[in-house]
Amino acid sequence: MRLHYRIVNVFTVGDDPFTGNPLCVFEDATGLSDKDMQDLARQLNLSETTFITSPQTEVTANVRIFTPNYEMPFAGHPTLGTAYVARELSSAKNEILLRMPAGDIPVGVAGDVWTLRANPPTTSPVEVSGQDLSAMIGLTPDCLAGEPLWVDTGTVQLIVPLRSDQDVRAASADPGLLARFASTPAGESLVYLWAPTGPDTIEARLFFSQNSAVIEDPATGSACANLGGWFLANGQRGLRRRIHQGSAVGRPSVLDLAVEADGTILVSGTLREVGRGTFEI
Repeated sequence: MRLHYRIVNVFTVGDDPFTGNPLCVFEDATGLSDKDMQDLARQLNLSETTFITSPQTEVTANVRIFTPNYEMPFAGHPTLGTAYVARELSSAKNEILLRMPAGDIPVGVAGDVWTLRANPPTTSPVEVSGQDLSAMIGLTPDCLAGEPLWVDTGTVQLIVPLRSDQDVRAASADPGLLARFASTPAGESLVYLWAPTGPDTIEARLFFSQNSAVIEDPATGSACANLGGWFLANGQRGLRRRIHQGSAVGRPSVLDLAVEADGTILVSGTLREVGRGTFEI
């Protein structure tokens, strides 16, 4: 079986193609089993790999998202990157609808900016002390600012507001402690740290566990959406924020978050296709 794929960098910065978060999109996964898709994602070893499966008439494409270890119901940069490929493979213009396990996700494009509309968020409190939570990220309790929350717009993550961008940069997740905060079916954890750097700008980092290691994500659209859910839970709407992420891992990224007056959460960014190829299996 010959499988065509594309490599797309999502949430890029300016004209630099090697910024943002890399994604592999398989153009046609018809006939692949769940095991095939998981094996291919493990082979590529990117944070996520997506598979466009057999289309349905009411959506642009059906999509499956896999990390190297498990399937995700939703993820942000895979949604935008896959929307780009799905539009190129279909008759869609500026409105793309992707069907994935978390539901149907609309994506729009205006010029070179791609925007997804997230699912309505759900939130729940964090049942752990500030002392334990700060120890997990290598900081002291006074670095916490505001109430951490579990937020879910398709992928559950722990959203942790910090006192300053210096605290965000100084954080270092402990793999043993992070494992106690499992949020995925595979028992892995996703923790998003953020702090304002100005009235409309934010510095953020996301740590996730993979097996016994901690990995940092360069750009996390789902966490950006979940941050929108955190703002809504704290009574804030009608806002725009530009989020900088990824500098700590040499992949600077820019994500734009909008929380509309009606509570709609939008996540936007630019992207760049940087490669194509085939797999033979």
